[in-house]
Amino acid sequence: MSAITDIYLFILAGLLLNITPGVDLLYVLNKSIAKGFKVGIVASLGISAGCLFHFVLVVLGLSALLEASPTAFLLVKYIGALYLLYLGIAMFLSSKKNTNKKEDNSKAQYKKIYYSGILINILNPKVALFFITFLPQFINVDSSEKSMGLLILGLIFIALASIVNSIIAYVSCNISNKFTYKDSFTKYIKKIVGTLFIGLAIKLSLDV
Repeated sequence: MSAITDIYLFILAGLLLNITPGVDLLYVLNKSIAKGFKVGIVASLGISAGCLFHFVLVVLGLSALLEASPTAFLLVKYIGALYLLYLGIAMFLSSKKNTNKKEDNSKAQYKKIYYSGILINILNPKVALFFITFLPQFINVDSSEKSMGLLILGLIFIALASIVNSIIAYVSCNISNKFTYKDSFTKYIKKIVGTLFIGLAIKLSLDV
């Protein structure tokens, strides 16, 4: 008996969920517009690595502990909110500086963006709860291969996230390149995304 049910519905739902505007998408969008397609891909890979981390926790059953412990959930949530607040303020302040292309293309900058993507995803406890509630909906409860089914679904979802974020990076980078005053456009986007991140940080910290 197959462990997975309605796989095509899962793929459709996964695509729709990944194109829904959120912190991950905004992060990739901002980095792609500000620093180019390659940097957007690096940001996307960081987000995907964060998803993989949450998925592994679900398979190991550790995310259930997060769901069961209000203290642990609140701790992760507030740390995540503080990190989003930090990123939002940093983006807003960086909009007042001149763009440094050499710095943008350095390996150190790639690493920083990659690890920031991981942290943005990991420090959002709602991602863990999402995996706990979403993935089991497509697993056959009578199957003896539930773990394998979860593994396949998790990898499919991460692949979908990577594809969607890569497309977002490509499209947003190409759109920004068409603007004559790209630096001004980039600074404007940084201000918008920075403000949104600050707003999301406040919302995350206030949500019960």
